[in-house]
Amino acid sequence: MAQVAIVGGGPIGLFLACEVALHGVPVVVLERLPELEEHPKAEGITGRAIDILDRRGLMLGIDGAPAQPTPEERERIALGERRPDSLQPKAFPGARHFATMFVLRPESPDLLVPQQVLERELARRAAELGVEVRRGHTLTGFTDDGDGVRLDVEGPDGPYPLRADWLVGCDGGRSTVRKLAGIPFPGTDGVTTGYRAFADIDDPGFHLPGWFRKDNGLLVYEEGPPRFITLEFAGRPADRDAPITREEFQESLRRLSGTEVTVTEVHKINRFTDNERQAAAYRQGRVLLAGDAAHVQSQWSGPGLRLGLGDAINLGWKLAAVARGRCPEDLLDTYTAERHPVGAQTLEVQRASIALMRPGPHVDALRRLLTRLLLDEHTNRHLTALVDDLHITYDMGDPSLTGPLVGSFCPDLRLKSADGPARLAELQRGGRPLLLDLGADPALRALAEPWTDRVDVVTAQCADAPADALLIRPDGFVAWSTPAGAASLTAALERWFGPPA
Repeated sequence: MAQVAIVGGGPIGLFLACEVALHGVPVVVLERLPELEEHPKAEGITGRAIDILDRRGLMLGIDGAPAQPTPEERERIALGERRPDSLQPKAFPGARHFATMFVLRPESPDLLVPQQVLERELARRAAELGVEVRRGHTLTGFTDDGDGVRLDVEGPDGPYPLRADWLVGCDGGRSTVRKLAGIPFPGTDGVTTGYRAFADIDDPGFHLPGWFRKDNGLLVYEEGPPRFITLEFAGRPADRDAPITREEFQESLRRLSGTEVTVTEVHKINRFTDNERQAAAYRQGRVLLAGDAAHVQSQWSGPGLRLGLGDAINLGWKLAAVARGRCPEDLLDTYTAERHPVGAQTLEVQRASIALMRPGPHVDALRRLLTRLLLDEHTNRHLTALVDDLHITYDMGDPSLTGPLVGSFCPDLRLKSADGPARLAELQRGGRPLLLDLGADPALRALAEPWTDRVDVVTAQCADAPADALLIRPDGFVAWSTPAGAASLTAALERWFGPPA
């Protein structure tokens, strides 16, 4: 019997499976599709998602590299230099944007890797960790009896039962798990219809390349190979699952470009809208939700993958600790408490982004005002952090846990120990908590000794040490730091990682 069953074998389901399996908990993943999807998805990894993957060493096997702007490119981005009539900066297409207004992001470049490449890397890692991925298997029902969950599954050879201690829905915006659990999914309907396509056209010079806000929507055109995004404020599509014809996409491209361009061949295409919805709770008994099953949002600025990876790295170690009996079930309540507000704020940002992309003179005026405000570096960086999930701080639930970083994501400190130099990210590859002793305090290490079966204790030097000691959770967030005393460290260790051995 698998202790954890995950429905959905996309990037969030696979990453969560890896997180749980790192702690020796048996995991099975059920994915209804027999093969990896090939239609266009996210084409880059941004913001906090890069840090999350780095903490597990998952960027090392990805065939791609961060696109780092030069100092000259940074200056041009900061000054807002554009192509004629375009929203796109000349210098650096990897710059972050809010409502297609580009913002400076010099110290955290994007990882330009298609989502399919990431999924293949996650599938490889899952196999290494012994995760069983069953492709072509569909969940049809389940019963939570309080001691576990009985799943009804339809496989290639017919229906069969499966029992697990815990069930997690990572099965997308139309989640079967969420619907069967009866978890409400309130929000707002989409007001746009968009297409993302790789296609050939008869006249490559039909329009200038770049990002263009039009009187009737948005047009993105990138050359070699031709890539397009069209967005029209015509309401949500009548049927998102209906086949997309060449003519349907061609008409959208013609309306936005004001030309009679002909689409000669469509290689990959998908249809999207901007509905914004969030599950009322991320946990109900032994059933949990993560990724798009817990929240859906528009695609602008790529929040879905980043937000879902944040869910998974928050939930994985907690679920493993409960499944192994090391922590009580109420540890899982902190998952909703910490991640639900993050999802809600993301939905607000995405609604604001769509509103600022609407055509019309009133929105034009608002965009001009916001553009001037973004020339202020503090405002620019604040909005960039908000868009990229770099602003997140969790309530650690105990006012005694004071310190300069408590509740925030710990930066990737450069360390020097008896084993040589290392980055903090390299010390968290195994997904274990870390007590980082930067003040060579033997009393501190002695205090943590009863937890060393589950917490790594590392003594190191750090030129930019933010504190003498830090307790860092597996998701990279600081649970305790000096100058708080020994009693609060003991409380933090027990709160997050269970009673001592």
